[in-house]
Amino acid sequence: MHRLILGSLALTLLISSCNETQNPFEISKQHIGLLTDSTQVKDLESIYPNDSIVRFIGGDEFIGNINNIEVFEKGGKQLLTLTPKYALDSTSVISSIRILDDRYKTDKNISAISTFKDIQNQYKISRISNLINSVVVAVDDINASFTIDKKELPANLRFDMDLKFESTHIPDDAKVKYFFVNWNN
Repeated sequence: MHRLILGSLALTLLISSCNETQNPFEISKQHIGLLTDSTQVKDLESIYPNDSIVRFIGGDEFIGNINNIEVFEKGGKQLLTLTPKYALDSTSVISSIRILDDRYKTDKNISAISTFKDIQNQYKISRISNLINSVVVAVDDINASFTIDKKELPANLRFDMDLKFESTHIPDDAKVKYFFVNWNN
């Protein structure tokens, strides 16, 4: 009797889990839509069958440059820029993804058009890096980094390269310039 009940329960769980479909625009720590942290370059055509994939070949395979792969909708809108871990290797996994389309969102509704306040309200900020023309806000909870142009900052903070940025230095309405998800496989 117990085996029959356990078997029925296991079958019900299996069937219900098979009915879930992956949101093609959901961002999490280990996946972006159907793209995962273990997806290989050779699998991109099957993941994006209705989209266009553009690969750039640098020309000099001996210098070891990483060649970005761009994913476009059939209508021409760019969705993502993928950077493989190794150049010219179809078995290489993707190491970073630049999110370009604002339909891609985390479960907390953070996207490429979010503001600093949106990010700060939803996630714990791991660190803020001071670069020449921008600051990079890292969120380890989702393996993401958000670049904010220093033009979004008060004038007195834009040119001090020695300043250790804190959350209070960045205005709430500062817009995200670039949204990256990084997978260090």
